[in-house]
Amino acid sequence: MSGAAEKRMTIAAGVFSLGGILLFVGLAVIVLLAQSGGGDAGALFDTYVWRVTSFTLLQASLSTILSVLFAIPVARALARQASFPGRIWLLRLMALPLGLPALVAALGLIQVWGRQGFLNTGLVALGLEEPISIYGLFGILLAHVFFNMPLAARLMLAGIERIPGEYWRTAANLGMPSAAVFRLIEWPAIRGLLPGIAGLIFMLCATSFTLVLTLGGGPAASTIEVAIYQALRFDFDPPRAIALSGLQIALTGALLLVLKFVAPPPQESETSGKATRRFDGLRGRSRLADALWLILALIFVGLPFVAIAYSGLQADLARLLRDPAFHRALATSAVIALLSAAVSVGATAVMIRAQQVALMRRHAGAAARGLAGTISASSSFILLVPPVVLGAGWFLLLRPFGDVARFAPAVVVAINALMALPFVHRVLAPAMATHAARTDRLAASLGIVGFHRLRWIDWPPLRKPLLMAFSFAMALSLGDLGAVALFGSQDMTTLPWLLYSRMGSYRTADAAGLALMLGLICLVLTVLGTAGEDGAREGRNA
Repeated sequence: MSGAAEKRMTIAAGVFSLGGILLFVGLAVIVLLAQSGGGDAGALFDTYVWRVTSFTLLQASLSTILSVLFAIPVARALARQASFPGRIWLLRLMALPLGLPALVAALGLIQVWGRQGFLNTGLVALGLEEPISIYGLFGILLAHVFFNMPLAARLMLAGIERIPGEYWRTAANLGMPSAAVFRLIEWPAIRGLLPGIAGLIFMLCATSFTLVLTLGGGPAASTIEVAIYQALRFDFDPPRAIALSGLQIALTGALLLVLKFVAPPPQESETSGKATRRFDGLRGRSRLADALWLILALIFVGLPFVAIAYSGLQADLARLLRDPAFHRALATSAVIALLSAAVSVGATAVMIRAQQVALMRRHAGAAARGLAGTISASSSFILLVPPVVLGAGWFLLLRPFGDVARFAPAVVVAINALMALPFVHRVLAPAMATHAARTDRLAASLGIVGFHRLRWIDWPPLRKPLLMAFSFAMALSLGDLGAVALFGSQDMTTLPWLLYSRMGSYRTADAAGLALMLGLICLVLTVLGTAGEDGAREGRNA
């Protein structure tokens, strides 16, 4: 296969993947509008909508700022201290929140920060009466930082670790202090990633539903996502739901446009590929500061998991493990998660490569720039279409073809793959950009294409981000409740749906046990996703 033919096939595959995503989302929206029944979308700008819009922007902005500010020193500490005992397990712990169902995480946070939680119990013992209330804005911010700070820290850490080793040797030879290293070397790498990370976190917080419903504490802490749910579930007013979704897209899109021009894209630098070794984290003061940040992150992220484990161990785990319902739910969740992750990672990798190929020419045409821009936008804006909207649209679309339950697995797989796509893109895009900048011209000059390029050039350096993206996507699918809540039945029960059912029937001990087992499965996924990380880091530090 020639290089030109390979480029044409790559672009065609990228267009096919992008078209499939747009078609899946577009059909759901069109069907909802067609089945609207004459709802009134003109009442969009009433007092209630303005209130939930302002609260959505407030909590999403504060959550993003807090998550990013907390993540920067944590990522820097992890990058500087590359060999302390337990580092790999701290990284795996910080990947766990992403895969937990929001309801399970909320229960863990309540057990730590709630009225009868660990902290309040200790503070009451000191003579203070109910000093902390987890409900309202504080609880929402707390939950969002718990979910998003570890994600931001891992993405920033990946960016810092891509800095060429020559930078660190030059900094050590010049005797640069810690502040100068951060300002001149680390901050430029982080700054280029901030628009994507901040935009992703903002969208996650703006579209948060379960956490706001659980920890909001009442109508005063409602968001646009809650209003969309109410418009579909209680009022069945699809035009209003679509209008609210459009408002959500417009607000978040405006923010993403601003973020795009706040910071330049990360600059790729030439490197000899020699092992990386850092010297700026060896000083006593640097070690102490890094240790404090890492301990704080460990406590903040780890305590809810301790609470989940403590409650789960009180359940009859042996009986749950023998339960046929658990076996069916586990098998269903595993199949859906594997398929969703494969679709999400495959489609994302193909679209990223198609974007790179389209812009490979020095003077790319309007069509190439349009394709690249659409691919980049689709990876972010897919989060703005709530799963409940997608699910409701496809439910109405498939209803004339008979029992919707027959199509439920395929629809759930597709929705879960789409919901994971932004996370997968954030992991793969920087790594693939760095890899392309360092290998494309050499591979083209040597005429290496097709399977040989994939095996010998692409796979070795991209294996780690691909595994990480795959584990992220699987964990997200395993923890999803939104899509399954619409299509779940006795014939298709996943672990989150089984957990939700046990909670609804007040079988709290069983729910706690299921939450523990779901967390352990996510832990296994993070271990697999970070496999080889120790060996790779030892090679860089040798």
